Amino acid sequence: MFRFMLAPLEGYSDSVLRTLCFRHGADLTFTEMAHIESFLRNNRLALEKITVRDSTPVQIQLLTSREGELERFLEGFTPFPGFKGFNLNLSCPSPDVIGRGKGAAMIKRATKTQRLASLIRGHGHAVSLKMRLGTNAHERELKVYLNTIRGVDADFFVVHAKTAAQLSAEAEDYSVFPECVDAAGGRPVIANGGIDSPEKVESLRAMSVEGVMIGRAALSNPAIFDSLKNRLGYNKPSKLVPTIPELIKEYAELYPSLHGGEGHKNNLFRVVGKKVNLENY
Repeated sequence: MFRFMLAPLEGYSDSVLRTLCFRHGADLTFTEMAHIESFLRNNRLALEKITVRDSTPVQIQLLTSREGELERFLEGFTPFPGFKGFNLNLSCPSPDVIGRGKGAAMIKRATKTQRLASLIRGHGHAVSLKMRLGTNAHERELKVYLNTIRGVDADFFVVHAKTAAQLSAEAEDYSVFPECVDAAGGRPVIANGGIDSPEKVESLRAMSVEGVMIGRAALSNPAIFDSLKNRLGYNKPSKLVPTIPELIKEYAELYPSLHGGEGHKNNLFRVVGKKVNLENY
């Protein structure tokens, strides 16, 4: 089944936005990126990222490079309704994160990533990767991303078709997806980066990817998932797609029961209905 996913977006994709997007066509959602160390310190803001108050399907995105810390977290973790596994972040482009050997720096560390994935599987949970094409053009030329896809036992791979060094305004290179699909050996590859039209979805599906992950376009229109599904014929019959004012009203109605972040609400209300240009997504 071809799937539509809401990307993890720092400062935006709280429980309210995830539920709103799920109601309007997203098949799977992801929490914001969360540092394992913050969980182990019982950091309130970090724990709030994985506090889920409904059954919206979600994977928890983890930023880590240390097996010991991951094991300690997993030992104390209790699944909840809607929990669909963990997503390992191999895509964060922050120079500080990369400098600490995490995020996009992990793309060339397939053996280390496999050990992390094995720990998660050992606790009986699904695991996926979100990755870029490398930290820079050189790593992309070496195709380190293919080594990671081949070397890690993940349920699916989300490939953001850029390097960490590329800016938001630079175009994605969708031509990498056929080789990513080949490297995955039958495991699903999900396309990510700049997806905002049925034409892009269809061109990517023709490359045998098994889904798309949408970030920026979902901020400006959280119902883009059903809009795309309607236009592509996935919704039969077509679903009614709410207007932007209706979506804002629905978000506000969900907010009290799902306890979204106040900053997240303010962020979303500033961008919904507008073209979004976020540097890191």
